Amino acid sequence: MSFIFRTVALGAALAATALFSMSALAADLPKPTQELLAKLKLPDSILDGIEDELKVPDAWVKAAEKEGAARINGSWSRKEGEQMNKVFHARFPKVKIKMIYAGSYNERAIKPLVSLREGRYITDAISGFGGSRSQYVRVKALEDLRPLPSFKNPIEGSDPDGAWAAIRLRYWCMAYNTKLVDKKQLPEKWEDILTNPYWHNQKIGVASRPQLWLAMLWTAHGKDWVMDYMDKLFTTVKPQHRKEGLSAVVGLVVAGEFVASMPSAQGAVKQMERRGAPVAWHCPSPVPTAVSRIAILKGNPNPNGTRIWVNWLLSKEGQLAQFAADRTSPSHRGLQEAGLMVYPAAIKGKKLVGEDFESLKPLQKAWNEGWERGGK
Repeated sequence: MSFIFRTVALGAALAATALFSMSALAADLPKPTQELLAKLKLPDSILDGIEDELKVPDAWVKAAEKEGAARINGSWSRKEGEQMNKVFHARFPKVKIKMIYAGSYNERAIKPLVSLREGRYITDAISGFGGSRSQYVRVKALEDLRPLPSFKNPIEGSDPDGAWAAIRLRYWCMAYNTKLVDKKQLPEKWEDILTNPYWHNQKIGVASRPQLWLAMLWTAHGKDWVMDYMDKLFTTVKPQHRKEGLSAVVGLVVAGEFVASMPSAQGAVKQMERRGAPVAWHCPSPVPTAVSRIAILKGNPNPNGTRIWVNWLLSKEGQLAQFAADRTSPSHRGLQEAGLMVYPAAIKGKKLVGEDFESLKPLQKAWNEGWERGGK
């Protein structure tokens, strides 16, 4: 099974909506939302329909006010979480939220599952749990999200049975040091990394995340191609094997530990570039496109506040707040033509490919074997 991603059209909707004068909606928007739209230079009309998206049952709101803080885990930084929740609390001031800044996959996905098996909840909602989806489904740990008014909003990647919803799109390619890399050497296709000696012998730092890019290339090229690619990556290219988190690996590119890293998402690279770091983002073709997902743990002690927050994140307002905070592309179908993307030129005109779920287990097994051999 694989997802078909369509190329994002940039700017078209903005050009059209810019002709409109401020709508009556603007006066009704909370101040943080108005500030958000001003920051993103978007018209208030982009939030048309937001009231329906946020129209949760009154019973949820009243119950949430009596609950403890809804615990939401994810890969957002503290600063990003605070920016997002400033907008959320303007809508739902009495709904308490506690963000759990679980940067690693183990913290986000594995620990909550282990705790559930021990009869404990350490979070009420999980995000970015990727390859653990089947394990959560197997133990029937996920609440059906279909009653949420905003569940229907994501363009791709949500579970038809409601177990999870897509919250953002990420494109996993390469970060590179602009002072150390000759742009003429940047690969047009992924195969160019194998055939161009410029990238060989420890010049690329690779993180052990094959599911973020090779699972998509499996969709595009098939199993045999990916297996051959991995073998040549470890034996011919001989990249540095890095165990740090993905943002930290980009930081090592900036420091000159190696000249490029992969897989790297465009949002983390852009944040460092804005701080003046000599780093940029490049994507060979085709573009590995991943969906980040969120789910609610069934039976958690703060169900109503959790539902309200997750529904808000899936709304246009939540998606814009997330984009302003972490610069990842929104999944909302109504925002696909709003130009909300960083490094658009890096993927313009290129084919986007999603992951093949069936590839994950054999891919990870083969990757681990090559990783261990290459590491030695």
